[in-house]
Amino acid sequence: MATPEEFEAAATRSKELPSKPSNTVLLQLYSLYKQASEGDVTGDRPGGFDFKAIAKYDAWSSLKGKSADEARQEYVDLVNSLFQQA
Repeated sequence: MATPEEFEAAATRSKELPSKPSNTVLLQLYSLYKQASEGDVTGDRPGGFDFKAIAKYDAWSSLKGKSADEARQEYVDLVNSLFQQA
């Protein structure tokens, strides 16, 4: 499992990617980061026409029940794979 230090290093590295990932990958990064750092999503799903907030909420909500350790490892693995693909 990734350590908290490896997780934070990956979060810093994610801001230095050579090219911008697709929206799908950005949602994966967001949801894994939130699950690893805050746990399961809380609050109500955004409504109306805030499609970005809805997509982010849904992506995070899809990870409900995933442990922080699992999410942290998946986040580190995803960031590393993005650098390998570049």
